Amino acid sequence: MPVELKGSCHCGAVRFTLQSSTPVPYQLCLRSGWFINLGGHSKTLKIEGKENISVYKARIASSERNFCKKCSAMLWLYDETWPELIHPFASAIDSPELESPKTMVCVKLNSKPSYVRLPEGRKQTYEDYGELSLEEWHKKHKLFKE
Repeated sequence: MPVELKGSCHCGAVRFTLQSSTPVPYQLCLRSGWFINLGGHSKTLKIEGKENISVYKARIASSERNFCKKCSAMLWLYDETWPELIHPFASAIDSPELESPKTMVCVKLNSKPSYVRLPEGRKQTYEDYGELSLEEWHKKHKLFKE
């Protein structure tokens, strides 16, 4: 059974819920700093405060970053390539408390700014992306919520 994730921006102007089969924040993307995305089912996304959302559409990719236009908190990433998915930022999730992975997967080292340090503890690193998708990783580690 998928997990219901509840999230919000820092100022509370935007609140959202969605169902996730891949709720463990195991993958740290180091492009332009760092962020951690989870996976969710886009058709289950419910939003309060939709009028407070701004969208940044990258020029070189099909992804859209949704954030609060009042406090600038990053909320989720959506990519039209996979319309059934939405990727909330782990930092926006209020509940449930997210499970810590045993090993952090660090991706996009090839675009990591020099000032960004890798996290302490067990980790796997990749110059680009790792070999497993969010779903494949969760299934491999028996953490996928059907």
